[in-house]
Formats: sequence, structure tokens, C-alpha cells
Amino acid sequence: MSFSLLALGTSEALTIANCMLLLFGGVAAFIIGMNMMGSNLETAAGKSMRRLMAKATKNRFLGVGTGAAVTAIVTSSSATTVMIVGFVNVGLMTLTQAASVIMGANIGTTVTAFITAISTAGAEFEITALFAFVAFVGVLMSMLGKKDKVKRVGAVLQGLGLIFIGMNVMSSSMGDMLGDDGIRDAVENVFVSIGYGKDLLTWEIIVLFLLGALLTGLVQSSAAVTAIAISLASAGLISLPMAMFIILGTNVGTCVTALFSSMGASVNARRTAIVHLLFNVIGSIIFIIPLAFTSGYIAGFLNSYIPNISWQIAIFHMVFNLLTTAILLPFINFLVKLACLIVPERKSKTEDAEEHGVLDKRLLKTPAIAVGQARKELAYMGRLAFENYKRALDMLLNGDLSQAEQFAAVEKNINDYNSFISSFLVKLSLQDLAENDEKKVSSFYHVASDTERIGDYAENIVEYATKMAEDKAHFSETAKSEILEMDAHVTELFGSVEKVFAELDASYIPAVEREEAATDECCVKMQEAHLKRTTEGSCDPEAGAIYLQLAINMERIADHMHNIANSTKSYHPYN
Repeated sequence: MSFSLLALGTSEALTIANCMLLLFGGVAAFIIGMNMMGSNLETAAGKSMRRLMAKATKNRFLGVGTGAAVTAIVTSSSATTVMIVGFVNVGLMTLTQAASVIMGANIGTTVTAFITAISTAGAEFEITALFAFVAFVGVLMSMLGKKDKVKRVGAVLQGLGLIFIGMNVMSSSMGDMLGDDGIRDAVENVFVSIGYGKDLLTWEIIVLFLLGALLTGLVQSSAAVTAIAISLASAGLISLPMAMFIILGTNVGTCVTALFSSMGASVNARRTAIVHLLFNVIGSIIFIIPLAFTSGYIAGFLNSYIPNISWQIAIFHMVFNLLTTAILLPFINFLVKLACLIVPERKSKTEDAEEHGVLDKRLLKTPAIAVGQARKELAYMGRLAFENYKRALDMLLNGDLSQAEQFAAVEKNINDYNSFISSFLVKLSLQDLAENDEKKVSSFYHVASDTERIGDYAENIVEYATKMAEDKAHFSETAKSEILEMDAHVTELFGSVEKVFAELDASYIPAVEREEAATDECCVKMQEAHLKRTTEGSCDPEAGAIYLQLAINMERIADHMHNIANSTKSYHPYN
């Protein structure tokens, strides 16, 4: 008997509507669970991820392993690729290194397919019920836990439970819908017309491939579309060969997220997104033609050893990505060159030259990495401020104002840095941060302010240099030697502070304290020497007034440097 969906009665139509709503709800729960589990694992594993990313810079094989491991943690190849685009944009990773990590990300994303397969293990073992209880335990941990780590583990358990609950809702909704014989016959006729139970035609393969790509591009999650495919296959609505071509499509559709993310980024960041697209498109082309002729044989082979179609799809997904990586990894340099041809260099390199100080907003998706990068940028801002202080002092002592224009440009850069970093820290503080990272971000606000104040005091010194040049005043050789003695302590202090702040090296804490105390003593000595020279009448009045103000300004600069070093104690106790 022939049926069509249009011929179904009102009750069947309502059943289909209810089941489809539940299917969409299951997809929503699945995606929320993935995001919840991934984001909390990512935050909890912040230090481990930083170490993994450092290893990725060593060679392409470690890069593949890093990409797989990070994606397994965040349960999303799209999220990993967006991170990588951000890392390349701020110079944390080269394009070649990023290419190998992207290949690994495609392997890591297969983990979610296996989680989905486990959730459809069958009625003899109600694994979904077990993980529903796990989600409940996670809720209790989040509600009753006092420590940040306990709450985060609770959130991970909630996410894991939601993944299984979402898959169960999807599978159950399909099962309930197909429980009606009329609906089942009608739906089966629809799927038979596009390839179920027979060899797939070329147009059917293309439709299935494009369907996987389109759905993945819309929901921004290849894992969710793979879960839907597994749910449909478990319900008997699609065959394994049909699922294979949908999976190939999801690998291309997942590139949409990275492509959107790279818009407005640096040339190399855009090239990273293109490498991701090339890898997945070429991999799909390599396999889609042989699969068109062998998918039935592969399905028969898998079915003879693995009766559960959910596991068959998960294994195919993993093998496909492993083989694609094995085939294309030796050609990684070719992919990079091709991406460079597709996205050529800018004619003007001004923007590229100014990119050092950019804290890419994409880093906010990886708070642990963003915190580390914010520290690097603050350290760079500190070096700019110190160099400008030295530039200002040189102008004052030598009476040569030729560096004034350069000083002004750097001072503007420092002020821009302060505004931009402060804005970035506000956005970062709104992310889901680990407790220690929250303390770091809080302290970074003060570090930015202290650094900016060092720049302001350097600006005062330039004003003193300008006034002395106008008045044709000069310091005595004795006064100069006293200023240089103070400067020697400030310079030594800066070196120690940089070690403490940028490298968190506790061994320099005593040097910081010693040199800061030395600047206080020098300031007192300079004031006493000024008073003595004034009493003796051997002091140039104009130069003397500036000398006194200079001593105070240099001592204040030392105080702000000391504050920067002390800021690390709130999150990195040394005792």
C-alpha cells in the first residue's frame, strides 16, 4: 500500500508535530549540554590547555595531537578553530602550526559521536537514566558546593547529563512517531525515494552531502548534526550509506564558524580559516567519489562485525577523519601556500605592523589563554612606559629635545593601550573564569593604571626638559651623578619587576623590595643635597626646582613599579 505524508489524518499530523517539537528540544538540550560541559572543562583545564598549545609549536605531529586533545576537552571543533584563528591573529601561533592543530581538531570532534553512540546503547542498559542521575548530582554540587572547583565539576556533570538526555529525547521522539504504522509507512516511502534500501544515485549523494553541510552551517555544530543523523539511523529512517554522506557534509559545514570568525582579522587569521576549509573540502572530495561506489560494501562489512548502527556511524566518522589527516598532513605546506594564494598580502603593511598590541576578542572564547595574553600585553605596555621614561631622562640630562616627537607618539600609544586593555579586561571579567583567573583580571586593572601613571610621570620629565632648554638652565655634574644613581636603582627595579610580573619568578621579590627601598633613600638624599646647595648658594634656582621635582617623580615611578610586582601576590602567593 502506498502512503504519502500529505494523506495522513489529523491525529497522525498532531503526533508528527509533537514529535518534531520534542526532536528540536532534544537538539537544544544536546547543544546546551555540549557547551556547558566544554566551557567548564576548558576553564578547569586552563593551565593544561596552555601547556598543550605550547607543545603545538614544536612539530606538526604534536600539533595534531594538541588539536585532538583540545577539541576533546571543549567538545567542538568549531570552538577550537575559532580559538586558533584568534591565536594566529595575535601572533601566538604561526599559520603552519595552526594548520596541524586544525587537522587534529577534526579528529577530536569524533569524541562526541562516540558519546552519542553510547547514549543509544539499548534498553538492556539504561545508560541515559544513569547520566540523568549524574546531571542531578552535578546540580547538587553546583548548588551546595562552596569551592569554585566543586561547582565547576558540577557544571561539567550537568552538561554531560544533558547530552545524554538530549539524545534520549531525540531518539524517543523518533520512536514515538514511528510507533504509528501509518506514519512509519509514509515516512519510509519518503526516505526510500531518496536512497534508503538501494544504491544511492549521484544526485542523492549530493543532496545528502549538502544537507549535512547546510544544517551544520545553520546550527554551528557538526556534533549536533551528527547526533541527529545517529538518531535518525537508530530509528531506521536513514541507512548507514546515507549517514556517511551527511557526515562528509558536516565536515564542510563546520568551516562556516571559522570563516565568520576570521572576518576583520589579520591576513594570517583569515588564511587559517581558509586552511580549515581547504582541509575539509579536499578530504571530502577524496572520499566522496570512492564512497559513491563502495558505501554499500562498507556498510555490509561494518554490519557484520558491529550490529549497532550508532557505533557504525561513530567509527566511520573517526576513521574518515584519521585517514584524511594521514593523507593531507604531508601536504601541510601546500595547503598553507594555497591559502596564501587565496588570501594575498595587503598592499599596505601598516596594519600588520600595528597588530602587536591587539588583544583579539576571539581569545575571550578561551579565558585561560586570554588571561595569559593580557599579561603579555601589559608587560609590553610596561616596557613602552619604561623606555619612554629613559627617553625623557635622556632629553633632560643632555638638553637635546630631538626625541620629543617620538616620545609623544609612544605616550599616545601607551594611553591607547590602557584604554584598549581596560576594555578587554571588562569583557574578560564577564566570561566564566576560574577563581584564580578572576583574581588575575582584577589585579590587571591596577597594573594597567600603574603603568599608565609611569608614562604620565615620564611626560612630566619631558616638560622639565623643555623648561630647562627654554631657560638655558643646566644641572651641575654632582647633581647629574645623583640623578644617575637614582636612575640606576629605578632601572634595576624595572628589570626585577618585569621578572616578577611577566614571568612570575618569585626569586626576584627580594630585589624588588631592596631597589624600591633604595629609590626612597635616594629621593631623601637628593632632597637633602638640594637643600644644602640652596643654603650654600651654589644651586641654579631654575635647575634646583626641577631637580627637586625630578627626584619626587622618579620615586613615584618606582612606587608604581613596586605596585605592579605586588599585584601578583593576590593570585600567586610566594610563601
